[in-house]
Amino acid sequence: MAKLLIVDDSATERDHLREVLMRAGHSVATAVSGREVVAVAQTERPDLIFMDIVMEDIDGFHATRALREDPSTERIPVVVVSSKNQKADKMWAQLQGAKGYVVKPYADADILKYINQLVDGKAA
Repeated sequence: MAKLLIVDDSATERDHLREVLMRAGHSVATAVSGREVVAVAQTERPDLIFMDIVMEDIDGFHATRALREDPSTERIPVVVVSSKNQKADKMWAQLQGAKGYVVKPYADADILKYINQLVDGKAA
C-alpha cells in the first residue's frame, strides 16, 4: 500500500482519482491548490503525488518545481494528471521534475502503472 497525494482544484477530479486509488488499496491525501500541495507534502511525506496543472493560485508546473527545490520533498515523484495534451506541456512538466504524465480522461490503468513504476519499483 502506497501513501499518495492528489492535488486538483476540481472536487470531481479529486474524488474520482481518490476512488481509483483507494479501490486499489492505497492511502490517499488530497490538496486543492499548488500552494497547499507543498505544505501537505512536507508534513505527510507521500510516496507519490498526482498533480493537476491548471489551478487558480499557482499552477502544477510551479508547484512541481517548488517540490523539487525543497530538500524535504525533492525525492517525492510527481506525476502530472492534466487535460493539457500538447507535447510542449509534457516536455515542460518533465523539465520541472515530473516523472510521468497522464492525460485526462484516463483509464484507471494509466494511473496505477505509475504506482508500480515509481513506488513499488523502488523496492525492487
